[in-house]
Amino acid sequence: RSSDLSLIERYVHYLVTTHGVKTVFVNGTTGEGISLSAQERKLLAEEWMRQGSGRLEQVIVHVGTSSLKESKDLAQHAATIQANAICAMSPSFLKIPNVGALVSYLSEVAAAAPTIPFYYYHIPILSGLTFRAEDIVDEIKKRGTNGGQGIGNFRGVKFSGLDLLDFGQCVNRFGHEFSFFYGVDEQLLSSIILRAHGAVGSTYNFMGKATNEMLVYFQKGDISSAQNKQFVHQEIGRA
Repeated sequence: RSSDLSLIERYVHYLVTTHGVKTVFVNGTTGEGISLSAQERKLLAEEWMRQGSGRLEQVIVHVGTSSLKESKDLAQHAATIQANAICAMSPSFLKIPNVGALVSYLSEVAAAAPTIPFYYYHIPILSGLTFRAEDIVDEIKKRGTNGGQGIGNFRGVKFSGLDLLDFGQCVNRFGHEFSFFYGVDEQLLSSIILRAHGAVGSTYNFMGKATNEMLVYFQKGDISSAQNKQFVHQEIGRA
């Protein structure tokens, strides 16, 4: 067994009590989910659900793989253990050729767990896909309103891209009905100005408290202090 499940109980306690982090994204990029077997990912998801019960507000499970069949199986498993939501990035080796094909892929993954919210994991630097998230969400909406099947449980995007213009247009056009979580820690403050609904990132595992302080500064209008907190994130990101 390559994953030490016994650490998760302490990890949950640390996140909640030290950093005020109450939502987790399991088997994502930081957790190296793509490098794990399906069975390892299931065991991790189960343990996070077990240890997070009564302490975490949400457990979101990433189910994306290079195999559509395996992604659907992971989605079904997440629903079985009553995860709060699932998220999937696209296959990254044999690239999906266009937005329409990507939405068809996402539709199949989401349909495997129709009773829980589904989010698209937009991470161009790793997936190699250069499609704009705005165009992807637009296509999802069109399929749902033009007599097509659509993605009935689609709830938004984990946006881990550097293109803040694309992110801003997603929020501006679709933010009233879908949620957009920003995933580049070093640019979080800029995304908050664009009305990001939340954040999912690596550094929040050990800098969650500092990030929450940055958000409080922003809410109070103390932009200078918020900027200084963001600059610390950026220095760590460059290290």
